[in-house]
Order: sequence, then C-alpha cells, then structure tokens
Amino acid sequence: MSILNWLTELMGEQFNQIGLDASYGAVVKSDRPDLAQFQCNGALAAAKAAKQKPRDLALSITERLESMEHFSEVTIAGPGFINLKLKDSVLLHWIEKVNRDDRLGCPAADPSEMIIVDYGGANVAKPMHVGHLRAAIIGESIKRQAQFLGHQVVGDVHLGDWGLQMGMLIAEMAERTPELPYFDPDFSGPYPGESPVTIDELAEIYPTASGKAKEDIGMLHRSRQATQELQDGRPGYMALWQHFVDVSVAELKVDYARLNVYFDLWLGESDTQPVLPDMIAHLQEAGHVRESDDALIIDVVKPDDNHELPPLILRKSDGAVLYGSTDLATILMRVRDYKPERVVYVVDRRQSDHFAQVFRAAYKTNIAPDSMELTHVDFGTMNGKDGRPFKTREGGALRLSNLLEMVYDAARQKLDEVEVGGDLDGEEKESVAKLVGVAALKFADLSNHRSKNYVFELDKFFSFEGRTGPYLLYTTVRAKSLLGRANAAGATLGTIGKPASDLERNLLLSFLDLPEVLNKAFADYAPHHLCEYAYTLATQFNRFYHEHHIMTEADLEQQGAWLALTDLFVRMEEQVLTLLGIEVPEKM
Repeated sequence: MSILNWLTELMGEQFNQIGLDASYGAVVKSDRPDLAQFQCNGALAAAKAAKQKPRDLALSITERLESMEHFSEVTIAGPGFINLKLKDSVLLHWIEKVNRDDRLGCPAADPSEMIIVDYGGANVAKPMHVGHLRAAIIGESIKRQAQFLGHQVVGDVHLGDWGLQMGMLIAEMAERTPELPYFDPDFSGPYPGESPVTIDELAEIYPTASGKAKEDIGMLHRSRQATQELQDGRPGYMALWQHFVDVSVAELKVDYARLNVYFDLWLGESDTQPVLPDMIAHLQEAGHVRESDDALIIDVVKPDDNHELPPLILRKSDGAVLYGSTDLATILMRVRDYKPERVVYVVDRRQSDHFAQVFRAAYKTNIAPDSMELTHVDFGTMNGKDGRPFKTREGGALRLSNLLEMVYDAARQKLDEVEVGGDLDGEEKESVAKLVGVAALKFADLSNHRSKNYVFELDKFFSFEGRTGPYLLYTTVRAKSLLGRANAAGATLGTIGKPASDLERNLLLSFLDLPEVLNKAFADYAPHHLCEYAYTLATQFNRFYHEHHIMTEADLEQQGAWLALTDLFVRMEEQVLTLLGIEVPEKM
C-alpha cells in the first residue's frame, strides 16, 4: 500500500462514519505544496449528498482528523478543500518502509497478468533506420514497467520477414548471381552454410530491386513468382531466405543492444505460415468471410464509425496474404501459446486504421476473446529542425547505427567540454560516452508524450543542466561518488532521520510518489511520467546536496542519516532510469 492509498482509506473512513460514501475520501498530492503536502477535495463533491455547504462538511471532517496523531496540521482552504500535513514521525515511518523494500514501495500487481508487448517491427534484409527508434525504446520501457509491476511479460520483435519484399530480393539475386545453387531447381543440397550476402549488401540490393519492380513489369512478375514459390516451400528459396533472416537478425541484435533493448521472442510474419491455411478455412466455414472480386475479406465497419474502415483483406485474388492476415494469425498463435490478458502493439500512429481493422476482425471472429485487451500504443515522429521526419542530408532515411555514432561523438565532445571523466582511462571514458549518448537520446525521446512529434536537437539533448539524460546521469553518479568517498573515509550509513529542512522533507515526500507515478505511466503507456519524476528527484536531491554539507558534517548521527538518504536516492533514481531503459555508469 502506498501512502496515498493509506491516506485515502483513512479519509474515506471519516466520510463513511458520517454516512457518506468512502470514495469522497480520495487524497492527492497538494497542488499548492506551499500550503500543504496532501489534499482531499471530497467535501465539495459530497456536499449535495450531505445537504450541507462544502465548507461546513469539510469542517466536520477536519474536526475528526485533529484528534488523530498522524497530522501536524489540518486546514480548510477555499470553499472546502481539506489540506493535510503529516507529522515527521509518520513521514519517516513510510520512508523506512520504502527503504527496506526491494520494490521501493511499489506493490506487486494483483492479479498478475500475462502481457505481450509487440514493439520492434524491424524488417529483414533492411538495416534499421531512425524510424525504428521510437517503437524500440517506448516499447522497451513499457515492457520493463510491466515486469517491475509484477506482470508476466513477453516482448516480441515481430519481424517483417515475409511477403513481396523477400520475392524482390530473390529475383534480384537470381539476376546477379544465377550460378548460385539456390536457383537451381534440380539441386538436392545441402545448401551452403555461409550466407552469400552481408547485411550491407542486402541494404543495397533491396532498394535496387524495389525500384526495378516499380518500373519493370517483368521484374514485378518475377518477384511475385519468387514470393509464391518461397511461400510454397521451394527448398533453394527457403535456404536463401534463411540466410537473409540470419544475417539480418545478427545485425538487429547488435543495434537493439546498443539501445539497451532486448526481446524474448524473435518471431516474424513467416511464423504464421503454418496456421494461415487452417485459420482462413475455419473463418470461411464459420461465415465470417465473404468474397469480393475473388478476394476474401472480413467486414469490420461499425454503424457509429467517424470514418468508414475498409474491410480486412484476408486473401487477395491471386492467393497472396497481406499484413492483416499475418497479424490476425499472430493473435491466434498468441492466444494459443500464451493466453494473454493484454497484447500491446507499439507502432507509429500511421498504422492506426490497420490495427483498428485487425482488432475488430479478431474480436468479430472470436480469434481474440472479449476478455483480452488489444491495444495500439501509437506515437509521433522524431523530426529535423525543418519539422519533417528526420532524414540524411541527401533526403534518405538515416541508418540507426549512423544515428548512434552521431550521439556517441556528441557525448565524447560534451564530456571533454565540461571536463567530466578526466580521471577515467580511455576504455572507461569510451564506455561512459556511449552510456551518456544513449541516455541523451532516449531521455529526449521518452520525456515527450509519445503521441507528440519532437525535434532532434543534439545540443539541447546533451546539456548537463535541465531535463536531459546527461543531467540525470551526472547527478546520480555524483551521489554514488559521495557514498564511495564516505565509505572510504570510514563513515557509515545510518537511519534516515527527522528532516533538517524543508528541502530534505520535500525530497523524502517525493520518494513516496513512485507507486502512483509508475501506475499512471503504465496505465497510460506513457513513459514521460517517469521522465518527469526522475528529473524531479534529481533536482530536489541537488538542492538538498548543495545546502547540506554531508562530508563535513560534525554530527556523525546526522551524517549517517544523510548518507542513508543519499543511498535511497541512488536506488530510486537508478530504478526509475532502468524502467526507462537507461543505464547509469559507476563513475563519470
């Protein structure tokens, strides 16, 4: 139970004892911290039911509270707002509970849910580009939040590894290297174990093949034919396709790891192929499908739609399936294999209509039970200073690996500029630069509400002041360094004691906010709440640090109490940053 839940129960009892519903006792953090720590606004809402003026009702509640030993001050503001200040002894009781708790005061989810987070969406045979960034880091944070809350969580990259793009690659390679055994229908194997192409070569082959298919009807026909033969299981094409997957996944894992992003499953569209025929046949038999121009479709329109959604195409007239079919089959497999309560898709907002189609089709056909929540967590774009999606100077999509090198370089320059890390050796400083670079990039992204676009500004991201990743890392590492110096000097951690100032008291109060912040962030699938909390903690700790000279404090009991507070800050800040997928270095 969090302190807000405890206060809400306490206030609810007071309303209940005068014949009113306990729900009027909801307590929130005060929006006027200069007047109070917490407030209850229930008297205004309950006044009509109580047939009293709000202020009179609030007075009857505060009279009951004044006899309790929990509060140092209970006042009424305005027409009936009840303001509360806790005694320091009560505050310290709750702080000690948090300090002893591995979960830092956050109750485990009850009941625990099985949740699948689908948040990668990278494509085989194409290097990751900047457009893949937001899905990866927003999804990773959502997954980590769910895990910390105690849910059973599976993260799935859901690769784009099937369809016409694979046929284009095969057709283009057949033109370039027809002597390879993959194109010989009489070859009986075994096929080579080493891939005939690298990821860099695939990055050149695919756009070339795609461009040809748009201009040359013959190339388009050959690509479609190769796609069909691949889907029919032609051995040579399957072996070549597996090479595409293997070299791509190896590269993808490197790029994702550099972002501190990891998946439990590396499944893709191709994994739905075994279930697609039976699924389509079943849907036909159940009457969920109709024919339209020789294609099979599922109608998903609803009478109250603001705009009409087109039907989901289950199978095209030429027998091919599209993303809608494979996404529907993926839901079928997830229900079969995991029985999730929720499936969360972290994909940019341009796919909103697609997911509306898929989700409606899944519920309509009973592939997804009504009890299962299917949610599309959409997001905006990372833009350049011109307000358009971030691209290279030549106008193409910037490779993610190149973006990461940009932020690494910026981090190296910034560390030199502010003279941070000067006592580190070359390898340590390079490691810190990479952590700072990723922190700058991720925090800049996640600190915006995911639905908003934002502008990529390196100088702003790398400031060591304000709402930035480097500022948070530096503050946390400085606190860790303080603890190290104290330990080396023989000082010991004591028990967090009565706050010596309002700065200290406010920091302690903020330590108690994590349960509500985390629950809101996860409920809204909005990591920016955690970013704001991390910044608040860091700012309050810095104010406390500058006003309280811990290492020179003569009172050893007071010094030990402040060191214990510092230790709790480090644990809190590192945990919040971990939930954002940001790693804190040991020193800077």
